[in-house]
Amino acid sequence: MPFVYQRTVRFGDTDAAGVVYFANVLAICHEAYEASLATVGIDLRTFFSGAEVALPIAHADVDFFRPMVCGDRLEVHLTPKRFQESEFELAYEVFLEGRLERSVSQATTRHVCIDAATRSRRSLPLEVTQWLERWANPS
Repeated sequence: MPFVYQRTVRFGDTDAAGVVYFANVLAICHEAYEASLATVGIDLRTFFSGAEVALPIAHADVDFFRPMVCGDRLEVHLTPKRFQESEFELAYEVFLEGRLERSVSQATTRHVCIDAATRSRRSLPLEVTQWLERWANPS
């Protein structure tokens, strides 16, 4: 079962045509990522400070199936998948609230864990591994 994040499309999310600007879909997905971390008790200030480790996005893609406009209520379903000791991927499926039969957008981000000082790959921290297990296979 994925982590579910709810969000209303704001005017600032849209472009001159009145639809969500493509890059803002990834920003909304990242909000879901942050919310999922906070839900399991990860302190976001410490987590994103990059003092010891960093989890940069190495790859991202997004597909659109229907325009999203200001006022739309969205449900972002986030499902993580671990690939290696130092890498994981997040799959996002975006739905209009109450319409889970067909997504309006899908996105993927692949993250790599690196040592903040040396910038070399390292194993994922325990809190990230536990977070991955929580949303990949919730109890």
